[in-house]
Amino acid sequence: MSAPRFSDEQLSAWVDGEGTPGERAEIEAWLRAHPDQAARIDAWAKDRAALGSAFAGVIDEPVPEHLVAVVQGGAAGLGGRRGPGGWRAWAAGPAWRLAAAVGTVFVLGAVAGGTLAWQWQERVAVARARTSAVAAAAAPQGWLQRAAFAHSVFTPEPRHAVEVRAQEEHLSRWLTRRIEAPVKLFDLRAMGFELVGGRLLPDGPGKSAQLMYQDADGKRVTVYLRKPEPGTDTAFRYEQQGKLGMFYWVEEKTGFALVGELPKERLLAMAKSIYDQDATLPPPSLVAPGAASAAASGATGGATGGAASGARPATSMASAPAR
Repeated sequence: MSAPRFSDEQLSAWVDGEGTPGERAEIEAWLRAHPDQAARIDAWAKDRAALGSAFAGVIDEPVPEHLVAVVQGGAAGLGGRRGPGGWRAWAAGPAWRLAAAVGTVFVLGAVAGGTLAWQWQERVAVARARTSAVAAAAAPQGWLQRAAFAHSVFTPEPRHAVEVRAQEEHLSRWLTRRIEAPVKLFDLRAMGFELVGGRLLPDGPGKSAQLMYQDADGKRVTVYLRKPEPGTDTAFRYEQQGKLGMFYWVEEKTGFALVGELPKERLLAMAKSIYDQDATLPPPSLVAPGAASAAASGATGGATGGAASGARPATSMASAPAR
């Protein structure tokens, strides 16, 4: 950086709009020839504008009485007794007295303003931290938010709701390899829902899978599956997010979230079926939505019998409280 021709005091005065037209023109020409200095002065100007904007609401307010009293006391100390004329007579004295008083006000105002600004920033930071902590304690885990968001994004899609349709045999294998957690194609036909298909989704630092099911009326539910992270809450729980209900739980290798705009009792029945099938059933052979609607009653018996063939002992979801 080249040595400045003008002092910082001169440049600061230029930023504040001070100086004769000739002096200002001379500084402007010098700044054009020294872009490194111009960048530094431009930063000053931006700081000045930011401070002006931040304190625009108080800059024209009268000086508080307690600060006036301090200045008056300081002026008395500088100029001796004020005499019968009091403060006004003292201020009418030599110019250096008034300059000293104004300087005192400026310094005290800067110190007080800086202290208040620091205290305000500290209070804002504390309030934000408390708000974040409360929100984190009250909100469900992050992956559950992503499960609800993915459900809301893809279930309204009429043609591209899934990435791979149910008829494609590699769906389960493909998703299992991608998310590094077992993905079964659960049979929910006993509850009136048939598999539409699935898709791969980003999930924080990893990946997740979404299976989508649809009933004869076009209502859809999704099953969100992911590889659980260490320390993930494993409890079987229920969350309500607006119109969406969600049952979620975590097994040894997979985290599950069942999402849908259905009554809690109906979602609970589906969640228990998924829980039991995860341990006892191979991937079922499923057909596209609507294609098997005429044969749904016959398929229901087989699906029900398979799901009930072997519930997990001790840890069965049927005995877990839905909180």
